[in-house]
Amino acid sequence: MSGGGPGRRAVVRRASARPGDEDGSILLLTLFYGFLALVLILVTVAATSLYLERKRLLTLADGAALAGAEAFDLSAVAVTTDSSGPVLRAALVSADVHAAAAEYLDTAPHGGIAGLELAGAASVDGKSATVTLTAYWRPPVLAVVLPAGVPMEVTAVARSVFR
Repeated sequence: MSGGGPGRRAVVRRASARPGDEDGSILLLTLFYGFLALVLILVTVAATSLYLERKRLLTLADGAALAGAEAFDLSAVAVTTDSSGPVLRAALVSADVHAAAAEYLDTAPHGGIAGLELAGAASVDGKSATVTLTAYWRPPVLAVVLPAGVPMEVTAVARSVFR
């Protein structure tokens, strides 16, 4: 009889661990992980979209700054001498930098950037052009959550170099 005892306990344990005792627990776990995966995908898509939109805005600002850095009159170019020899320098005027940057933004393709504005374009030191652009980013999937968008601002600096 002692041999029958352990066998019965094993059978009883197996019988109590029936699959029907945990009905629905796998379904809840599957739903939770599916929802978590969907949220992670949406966050990744939004972060990538924000990064790419900021890079596009920075590219426009770089181009506008380069256009502003070359917005000098040839009569404003002066020749100075330093330790390496004669150096050509152009004196930039803030009004010319602003006009060149605005003209560049009017002609450059920038489709899809919402609320693009030239926040500032000037030459602080007379040698370099500083351009600041602002725009709004809207998430591609969850635009209902942020209908006004998130403001972005980028600044680019360029300088003309004569060699």
